[in-house]
Amino acid sequence: MNESKPPQKPSALSAFIFASRWLQLPLYLGLILAQAVYVFHFWVELVHLVEAAFGQPEALRAIFEASGQNSAHPPTHLTETTIMLVVLGLIDVVMISNLLIMVIVGGYETFVSRMGLEGHPDQPEWLDQVNASVLKVKLGTAIIGISSIHLLKTFINAENYSDKALIAQTVIHIAFLLSAMAIAFTDRLIHPPHDHGGHDNKGDKSH
Repeated sequence: MNESKPPQKPSALSAFIFASRWLQLPLYLGLILAQAVYVFHFWVELVHLVEAAFGQPEALRAIFEASGQNSAHPPTHLTETTIMLVVLGLIDVVMISNLLIMVIVGGYETFVSRMGLEGHPDQPEWLDQVNASVLKVKLGTAIIGISSIHLLKTFINAENYSDKALIAQTVIHIAFLLSAMAIAFTDRLIHPPHDHGGHDNKGDKSH
């Protein structure tokens, strides 16, 4: 009774407009290059930390300045605060790198083309149900994590910041937190929990 209609061939204009999504490809390739820069920066900071642990003055001065500490006298040895600030900086690089991967893989999968990773042993779990809405929520939570690291670094090194800067960073972090909560709440209103269950049941029936 229900005869499936053959797929209609899109018009030349529709095909051209749809093919314009490939203009985003150079953007994602550019983010991959940015990822490479972050990897290089990570190893530079890590090498400086290891060299500073062995007492090299230039490495000590480099990580002391990179951690945002101000002093009229050059450092002579590593302190716990300096090590903590450098390690938090490395964690910050890793979290930003994770954010880049999320944008590159999730954005390409959502807006450009399917990657055909079904059944791949290394396929991320979040990629199974990725869409523009889910991607926004995940990006929001990732930004909160990055902002938390920056805020922690600021409070550890609070003596080198003014009260105005401390208050401003705290307010910005709270703004990020409220924004992510608003995005998650909006997504929950648009896609209630029972809707997700309904999709899962349909998926089970199809298998």
